[in-house]
Amino acid sequence: MSTETGTAIGSETSRIHNIGYRAYDGPRLGRAYARRSLYSQTLRGSFGLGRSAKSKVLPMLLFGAMCLVAAIIVAVAVVTPDTTTLPMKYTSFAVYLQAVIGLFIASQAPQAVSRDLRFKTVPLYFSRPIEHVDYVVAKFAAMASALFVLTGAPLVILYIGALLGKFDFVDQTKWFAQGMVSVALLSVLFAGLGLVMAALTPRRGFGVAAVIAVLTITYGAVSTVQSIAWTTESEGAIQWLGLFSPITLIDGVQTAFLGATSAFPGGNGPGAGAGVVYLLVVLALVAGSHAVLMRRYRKVGL
Repeated sequence: MSTETGTAIGSETSRIHNIGYRAYDGPRLGRAYARRSLYSQTLRGSFGLGRSAKSKVLPMLLFGAMCLVAAIIVAVAVVTPDTTTLPMKYTSFAVYLQAVIGLFIASQAPQAVSRDLRFKTVPLYFSRPIEHVDYVVAKFAAMASALFVLTGAPLVILYIGALLGKFDFVDQTKWFAQGMVSVALLSVLFAGLGLVMAALTPRRGFGVAAVIAVLTITYGAVSTVQSIAWTTESEGAIQWLGLFSPITLIDGVQTAFLGATSAFPGGNGPGAGAGVVYLLVVLALVAGSHAVLMRRYRKVGL
């Protein structure tokens, strides 16, 4: 259709707009930078940093509770006369405070991975330059680091308090090093299991429940069966029952190799031979958690 002058209708109002798109000519930072950024963002987010004020409440309360308990232990040891050591071993601290640690990983593992699944942002990560392995390693390392901060900071408080109380430097340093190795192993194991449970569903509530079931309910069940074995004089079964709960696995490893006192009924922790089995199971769970996460995100990223 045309006007009397032969000009197409709308031709006088047609415009070509230059909206300023330009090719990016800055530095290409690559996969390593993407990994570091994702690691930093996840680690900070685990403590609510960079998020809303409401998101900071629970992780900071849990971190404060861990540090407060350590400070109380130090205070009791310092004011008690004729005390030459702390009333609690460094290797025992995480075992006794496992409920706090379990609540932390149950609340923070879903926020690390479930939101990406729920809002379908994972494929955007994998567009470029980041790969599946970069995402999994960054998330795994960040969650393990957050747990190490949560469990390691109280041990630092205990160590500094012991030195200020003029307890034996050599003994305290050795026990402190053993405790740090123990919580490092615990952090990696709990991070892997927590992320696997959280990555199975995009729903945060289901992820929280799954993590609590794996970390807390299994401990209650194993402890109950161990107590039954102790009362029925089946002491030989106690050490092997500890293979079926994450926290008892850590207890067994540190009892066998780090000079810890076992929390098993009757103190029947594993010896060096059984301790090797415990360590192999822990390493297998960590490697298996990584493999499951890789398989999960290969499917999600399609």
